[in-house]
Amino acid sequence: MTTFMLEDHVSWMQLALEEARKALRREEVPVGAVVVHEGRVIGRGHNLIESLQDPTAHAEMLAITAAANTLATWRLDDSIIYVTLEPCMMCAGAILLARISTIVFGASDPRYGACGSKLNIVDNNSLDVRVQVVRGILKADCSGLLQDFFKRLRQRSD
Repeated sequence: MTTFMLEDHVSWMQLALEEARKALRREEVPVGAVVVHEGRVIGRGHNLIESLQDPTAHAEMLAITAAANTLATWRLDDSIIYVTLEPCMMCAGAILLARISTIVFGASDPRYGACGSKLNIVDNNSLDVRVQVVRGILKADCSGLLQDFFKRLRQRSD
């Protein structure tokens, strides 16, 4: 597995933030994800839940599907997923099943986060797979994008 430095994590997270901004332009919750394997992006995704009316259309799920298609295998061993928001239990489960070795996320999700905030699905002694987790990369940028989105949403409904 490739060892990444903080600067690498920041660069890849910036690409995930670009994906989150694509979601924002579609008036989706601004979450973005990229999957990196051997130093290149093999999958990208941003939330499309509202656009597709699909509760599984999370950024991570779409990025994982794209990555699997790129490598022509569901086993994404030695890959890293960069996500602007801590994965939920569905996405954390998919990350485990895809054999992604590392999750790097920006903002924690105290409501649905399944990588240590609300639950910790990825570090479970009952499972035979584990995922390394790196938290807080570009946290202020990732959190700010989400906070601004929900603030504008609340202002529209007032």
